[in-house]
Amino acid sequence: MSDNFTILLVEDEAPKRAHIERFVLEVVSTARVFFARSVNAAMDALDASLPDLMLLDMSLPTFDIDKNEAGGRPQGFGGKEVMRYMKLSGISCPVIVITGYEAFPREAGKPVDLDQIRKELAAEFPSMLVGLLHYNSTYEEWKNELRESLSKRGIQ
Repeated sequence: MSDNFTILLVEDEAPKRAHIERFVLEVVSTARVFFARSVNAAMDALDASLPDLMLLDMSLPTFDIDKNEAGGRPQGFGGKEVMRYMKLSGISCPVIVITGYEAFPREAGKPVDLDQIRKELAAEFPSMLVGLLHYNSTYEEWKNELRESLSKRGIQ
């Protein structure tokens, strides 16, 4: 792998973002990690420069949250919107979804678990989706799954 390997980490929660970045740099020390904190920021980052890999949170605000901006409407499936944008724009980049939630509410109200979301994402984005991981800072399982997903793509 070259020293120019780039990763776009799309995550709005600073502690989770820092935790994932630290781990990724332990595994891929030569990677350059860039950040986006919202759906729109992720789209802008993808338009500006195509990364070699994207690590994408599923639940994202529409806009970056700061002292002057509340982030717009929160999107439980904001990560899916980013992937749809990529598909419609012809942007080809492998994606690993990393979420802290075990289930997501649908508009109809019934929660959808990660297995179902994984199946839906794999069906809609077969050439893009590398994996979907459940992040929990207390446990190491997400790290093992991420390391395995990276290894399967020859990223080490």
